[in-house]
Amino acid sequence: MAFQPPDNAPTTIATRVRHWVVFVSMLMAVLLYLDRFCISFAANYIRDDLRLTQTELGLMMSAFFLSYALAQVPSGWLSDRYGARIMLTIYILTWSLFTFLTGAVFGLAMLLVMRVACGLGQAGAYPTSASVISKWVPFSGRGAASSIVALGGRFGGAIAPLLTAYLIVLLVPIDPGGTGERFRSDDILREGESLCGHLVPAETTGVDTSAAPNPATGRVWQLIRPGLSAPLTDRVIAIAREYQQRPKQATRSPAIKTSTVLTEEHRQALASALNQLIDGDDLFEAESFSRLKKLPREAITLLTQHQRDDGLPEPQRRRFHRLLLESTFSGDLKGLYVRGWRPVMYIYGAAGLLVALLYWVIVRNRPEEHPKANPAEHARIAAGRPADAPSPHGKPGEMHTIVASLIRSRSMWCDCLMQTGGNIGWLFLVSFLAIYLMEVHEVPILQRGLLVAAPMFVGMIGMLLGGRFTDALVPRIGLKWGRRLPLVATKLSGAAAYGCCLWFSSLPTDSPLNSPVAFTVLFCVVAFSTDFGNPAGWAFKQDVGGRYVGSVLGWGNMWGNLGATISPLIYAAVLGDSPGISDWNTLFIICMFAFVFSGTMALGIDATQPIAPPDEEHESSKPQDTPGGLSFDPVDTESNNDHPSD
Repeated sequence: MAFQPPDNAPTTIATRVRHWVVFVSMLMAVLLYLDRFCISFAANYIRDDLRLTQTELGLMMSAFFLSYALAQVPSGWLSDRYGARIMLTIYILTWSLFTFLTGAVFGLAMLLVMRVACGLGQAGAYPTSASVISKWVPFSGRGAASSIVALGGRFGGAIAPLLTAYLIVLLVPIDPGGTGERFRSDDILREGESLCGHLVPAETTGVDTSAAPNPATGRVWQLIRPGLSAPLTDRVIAIAREYQQRPKQATRSPAIKTSTVLTEEHRQALASALNQLIDGDDLFEAESFSRLKKLPREAITLLTQHQRDDGLPEPQRRRFHRLLLESTFSGDLKGLYVRGWRPVMYIYGAAGLLVALLYWVIVRNRPEEHPKANPAEHARIAAGRPADAPSPHGKPGEMHTIVASLIRSRSMWCDCLMQTGGNIGWLFLVSFLAIYLMEVHEVPILQRGLLVAAPMFVGMIGMLLGGRFTDALVPRIGLKWGRRLPLVATKLSGAAAYGCCLWFSSLPTDSPLNSPVAFTVLFCVVAFSTDFGNPAGWAFKQDVGGRYVGSVLGWGNMWGNLGATISPLIYAAVLGDSPGISDWNTLFIICMFAFVFSGTMALGIDATQPIAPPDEEHESSKPQDTPGGLSFDPVDTESNNDHPSD
């Protein structure tokens, strides 16, 4: 349908379809990060269910980020070439389908295929969204609109652990008959070797270990031993002795004798003995289990009820005992919630169908194609773009054209390296912060969850303010420094926060500054700094990308996510298996210098130098680009800028 602008078009009130386009793009970003980080939260359950090693689990994580990074440019170019509406709808359906199918995998190979496919599907999300914003949002509002979309991603990442945990618990209800709470033989992991090693006290095996006795495992051994047959008791003690004699970092010894491995019959007997503890009423003793740090939220709720009511009803008591045993022998027994991660994948995958449908209904490739956007809104969106800025409209050429321009652009290389360094410094917050708070500051699980979530929520505030800030800065100091200054300043402030971590850790342990809350404040500064600068980075790519915005943002994101891919490897190499304070401080130094490097690279970013090929920019500004026969006179639209903040 062609739009016929009325004679009074300049005074017609503009419609606000562009706000709905930004909203549904933000909703897409929420789903994007929800699907991405839910798998991280469910990783331990996936490992136990599929019997994966920690290395194989890491391979699953890396497979996603590698495919995600490498597909950024092709997926962004496809959106530029064939339209954001159709391509992003396909991308949402693709990653949602493979998220759904992840719940049906039964081995490592299938899991890797699903994660690679999810990475390929998600790769086009942000590049395509940036392209949509460049076409639907006035030049003066690009930073703010970009911050809203990116905020959706941060929000999805922040709620992913909470929502996933809630759904998993909801999908594994208490079984009134108790069958669901009892162990089976295959719930004993790694052939029972690790369980025996932790179950039997060192004083029983006669092995001299430096570890302090664990009262929780001692309590379980005290209760379970009388119910074991003499041959099984001897077998368990023999396996425990072999396990405890091995070096702490050693893998499973190939020299262990077949006679000291638990057979299927033995595992059934051991599971039966554990089930007697679950069904009984004398397992819990407050003094023995007070040191457990990884007690699930449901177990804490049941514990509170137990202490308040001086006992629990039988179904709740069995549930409580099962969770106590799992927490006592974490990694040795399959978790009760293992069977809940698969239906969660089905739910998230199905949710993607609704988001894809909503995106298809609301979004069009450009304002002139939307039946609900009037000519006044078209003019509002077109107004304010600098005369020398590349037009976002028109069909781009072959992918090698823009790739050649990207390779030749010094400014874009600075942006790529800025993103790589920034991700190396930032990823600590979403990967190792919880471990740091637990191992260095011994923060209890509930408080730890709040402290880990705090930087993400503070980052959301930074994201919103950063978009407005860069938009307000451009008219005052120019486009070059209006984009460059927020990026440089925020990277250096993030580096300063990591520097303060080194200072705080050197203070006495009773100092208020050497406390988990004080360190969390510094990590909030890192998150705020990173997210405050992000909208300027998005807007820069929209400024220089022209009709190739998806490709340009995809190129930068590729390098940023390669930084995210190598970050866990760097962290693990620095920390090792048993990190001390000096190891954590070394990691903070690396993160600090990563931000300094990132800020230095940001000095080379110049939003006044277009990257899109000049000949195609010229063609894209021609009126015949506009569907439906509607054209805009450049002089008239540039002057209609009475609402620059829209």
